Amino acid sequence: MFIGEYQHALDTKNRMIVPVKLREELGNKFVVTKGLDGCLYAYPILEWRILEEKLKTLPITNKDARSFVRFFFSGACEVETDKQGRGLIPQNLKEYAGIEKEIVSIGVLSRVEIWSKEKWVKYNDSDIDFDSIAEKMSDLGI
Repeated sequence: MFIGEYQHALDTKNRMIVPVKLREELGNKFVVTKGLDGCLYAYPILEWRILEEKLKTLPITNKDARSFVRFFFSGACEVETDKQGRGLIPQNLKEYAGIEKEIVSIGVLSRVEIWSKEKWVKYNDSDIDFDSIAEKMSDLGI
């Protein structure tokens, strides 16, 4: 399970250092793709395969399902870390997430979210009503 928040930066070759605590579960090879809310999602290979199987069951006749699968898989790529724990973030994913230099990686259960620091700060400073969201979680059994 992924937890925590880690701040770091891209190096001069657009590689991100994967924090050790996240790298232990992500492994040396993982999948990065476009995520929701303007960030990137990183999945361990096994978790990605589980997600693939779930998404394969969506009906191709459903327009929203097609759009989501297209969005999710079109940006996906495997990232392999080097001996220093650095992985290259492809240019198209950097652009999608608005990543220039500063990054925040957060653990979110089965995935890691990779945010531009600017977007992460803006997200946290927004007027999200977490009390209201928490109340709605009871509808989901939480």
